[in-house]
Amino acid sequence: MVKYCCTPTLHGNASADGPPVASPQPRRARGSLIAISTGNFSMGDHFQEGYPQDGELPVHRVSLSAFAIAAHTVTNAQFAAFVKDTGYVTDAEKLGISAVFHPAFRGDQADIMHRVDGTPWWLAVRGANWRHPDGPASGIADRRNHPVVHVSWHDAAAYCSWAGVRLPSEAEWEYAARGGVAGKRFVWGDELTPRGQWRCNIWQGRFPYENLEEDGYLTTAPVKSYRPNGYGLWQMTGNVWEWCHDWFAADYYAKSAHHDPAGPATGTRRVMRGGSYLCHASYCHRYRVSARSSNTPESTAGNIGFRCAADPTVPE
Repeated sequence: MVKYCCTPTLHGNASADGPPVASPQPRRARGSLIAISTGNFSMGDHFQEGYPQDGELPVHRVSLSAFAIAAHTVTNAQFAAFVKDTGYVTDAEKLGISAVFHPAFRGDQADIMHRVDGTPWWLAVRGANWRHPDGPASGIADRRNHPVVHVSWHDAAAYCSWAGVRLPSEAEWEYAARGGVAGKRFVWGDELTPRGQWRCNIWQGRFPYENLEEDGYLTTAPVKSYRPNGYGLWQMTGNVWEWCHDWFAADYYAKSAHHDPAGPATGTRRVMRGGSYLCHASYCHRYRVSARSSNTPESTAGNIGFRCAADPTVPE
């Protein structure tokens, strides 16, 4: 059985092509873009620790053209600017529900439509969306610098179109996440907590019953928490899953292009990278830098966000 419990799949009525997107408007609310030079690396699971159905093998050489990637995920403040400018309505708002992690829920019990099959720690909550990340009784006034969540792949693509950028390819994402450090388990090295220090926002405790919150966060952390990697990129591991441009296929690495791979031509699920605040070794150790996951492009949850990328010709 494929283990997709990191993020639930909630089916809405979004079209296969996604919602209309705004015209590109360069220089708008992209966040700081970091230039990444042309290079090559060994992509995949060097330790053979991944889930077979995720397709992290074989390790293969990839060369990439120069690109740029945002220093952090898109924040609530940035997404609010996009919505104010365009009047955009997200998939979660159209559907009327989204997935909320059960201890974080804020609202009336009547707002809970049901628990998600197979992953009872996820609640399908009426009124949960990017403005109300923990349910209708929550808000983002004190989370302006937290990552926007409850955004589908369609929503992320629409934001990127408005901002004059794009989503990163999966290969670009992993190359950037490694930060110039080759063949390591995590963004910072091989040890999860060097010198006893947490380097990312993941679950600490007994999942899903007790989160010790040793890092101070039950759910999302501000986008510039912890420390950046060697390229100056914040939280490439943990906090929220990040949408990539590519369609997902578990066997793609065996036939991937060597130069600038862009994923399969078609598919039913889009790639997500980086893990989230819910990842834990007991059930989902997808906070490793090579780890992959995926979801349908209309799905949303309280731990899914995104960051932008761009071709090097796009001005900062």
